[in-house]
Amino acid sequence: MDTLDNMFVSNWSNVHFSVPPSYVQPIENRPGKVISSSSKAIPVIDFGAHDHDDIAKQILKASEEFGFFQVINHGVSKDLMDEAVNIFKEFHAMPPKEKVNECSRDPNGRCKFYTSSENYKKDAVQNWKDTLTHSCPPSEQVIEYWPQKPPKYREIVRKYTQELGTLGFKILELLCEGLGLNQEYFCGELTENPALIVHHYPPCPNPSLTLGVVKHRDPSIITILLQDEKVHGLQVFKDGEWIVVEPIPNAFVVNIGLLLQIISNGRLIGAEHRVVTNSSTSRTSVAYFIYPSCESIIEPSNNMVNENDAPRYKSMTFGEFRRNFFNKGANIEAELLY
Repeated sequence: MDTLDNMFVSNWSNVHFSVPPSYVQPIENRPGKVISSSSKAIPVIDFGAHDHDDIAKQILKASEEFGFFQVINHGVSKDLMDEAVNIFKEFHAMPPKEKVNECSRDPNGRCKFYTSSENYKKDAVQNWKDTLTHSCPPSEQVIEYWPQKPPKYREIVRKYTQELGTLGFKILELLCEGLGLNQEYFCGELTENPALIVHHYPPCPNPSLTLGVVKHRDPSIITILLQDEKVHGLQVFKDGEWIVVEPIPNAFVVNIGLLLQIISNGRLIGAEHRVVTNSSTSRTSVAYFIYPSCESIIEPSNNMVNENDAPRYKSMTFGEFRRNFFNKGANIEAELLY
């Protein structure tokens, strides 16, 4: 059996001078040509602008064309963003036994620390990362299962996730306006089960062979990501090319999840994306996933369906969707279609 020191990438990556075979991606999945130019940049939307209708139009357009956008002047303070990043980096810097112990109190297994992916034992090829994840408010009960170390973890992360919840609802309300949905469409069970996922990507001896995260679409309504401001890694697939999502100071990256693609009957894009590694600097990213309750029905909204545009996706509970997603990964999409 692997020891804790050998289980996590962050604990052995600095002593390996080559990529272990289990982390070498098939040739067709390896990082290739990447586009990074202003003409291919994902949209940046200023929430501090005064024209509300224009902001809603920009978000809708970005969600239809890219499935990704960045938001600035979003209302979350820079100090809180910095505190959150620092506390997560402190967590990932702790000894492996402490990290595991701090994530072992949750009887439901929602607070966990793992390497590669939640499907580690099933993955044919491992992802070059370690991950902390747990549920978030509005359920206050979940906080008692969060890590207690580093000191102030619960205090800082509670404030941060509450602010992200507020921002998430603001974004969804603006999308409702653009789609012609009731402004409260996403209030309630469609957004009542948010989760935090914090990835740590250590330096890799040969980034051309590995990926931090393979190409995928998020199984969420939307995802709000806080990138490392100094280290590139996130890439979006559009028009047959990989586009770098350039880090912008104090910005959040927002992407449309596969669930919202279904609810919008394909009008919005749950864009494919991946994370590449690098050989010199570790990278930390903080993702806030807006999930439904397990009993929520995921299907195209009635407003998105008419006699000229029939439902493209089958109806299922989020619990069914989640089980299928983690069992089949990208292959689930074929089964979702009528």
